[in-house]
Amino acid sequence: MTKDAHTTHDAAEDVRNRDIKIYVNGEIVHRDAAKVSVYDSGFMLGDGMWEGMRLYNGKWAFFDEHMDRFFDSCKAVSLDVGMDRAGIMDALTRTAEANGMTTDVHCRLMLTRGVKVKPFQHPSLSRTGPTMVIIMEHSKPATELQTRGIRLATVPQVRGLPMSQDAKYNSHSKLNCVIACLQAEQAGADEALMLDPHGFVNTTNACNFFIVRKGEVWTSTGDYCMNGVTRQKVIDLCRTNGIPVHERNFSLYEAYGADEAFLTGTFGAQTPVAEIDGKLIGEGAHTITKRIRALYKEMIDANTAAG
Repeated sequence: MTKDAHTTHDAAEDVRNRDIKIYVNGEIVHRDAAKVSVYDSGFMLGDGMWEGMRLYNGKWAFFDEHMDRFFDSCKAVSLDVGMDRAGIMDALTRTAEANGMTTDVHCRLMLTRGVKVKPFQHPSLSRTGPTMVIIMEHSKPATELQTRGIRLATVPQVRGLPMSQDAKYNSHSKLNCVIACLQAEQAGADEALMLDPHGFVNTTNACNFFIVRKGEVWTSTGDYCMNGVTRQKVIDLCRTNGIPVHERNFSLYEAYGADEAFLTGTFGAQTPVAEIDGKLIGEGAHTITKRIRALYKEMIDANTAAG
């Protein structure tokens, strides 16, 4: 990473994270003791699914939407979760309580097909039942990203067709995105802007991508990207607050000429984009981005309010 590089997951260091406790298959242990087998299918093959969630005011924001995606993804690859939604909520609650966490917490919930009896690919070799790990950290997005923005570089690595590996899976197998991230880093940017198989602007290696042109918000069709929970919430907010929004194909030509651009994700919410391929985006006011960010904060507050 270049000396002044940033990512949408930048956060100030919190010393409390040095002693967090992690959920591993029903047990909650210190991070130094949290381990899985080298025979685990997640370690060997990236065979698993995960969700990123945030805890605000003692509540998990948009829990139902995250669980819809998680259970749909697991079902699609015949991965037995081993518990229902109530069981997952109990595991989350136990882990948060063990860490004394109530707000500004980021969680990575991970499930793999479990431990294999031999180090080979076939799913039938995973016979122990699933492996579930929950990592929670005290984490607040770096505030300076809201002023400086993220620098993107268009990369040759694309998001593929659904019959190769559907980008809608939030799978442990992230090599495609890792390669894109490396290509962006080597180009001197913070993150990668990835195209779809037809050359249209799609997503970044870590977040969904939006532009603003003449007061309208554009994002990709969603056919080749992770259909993020935050992405959908932004689309919903635009529709209910009189901001024209379109899911459509568009090229780098439209992206370079945008008045604003921003990224969406569970961790960073909405992060402004400062430049793409060295070209400054707009004049840096981020007027509509700021409005959407304020509306999203109101939505989070309402979703996690006590009651």
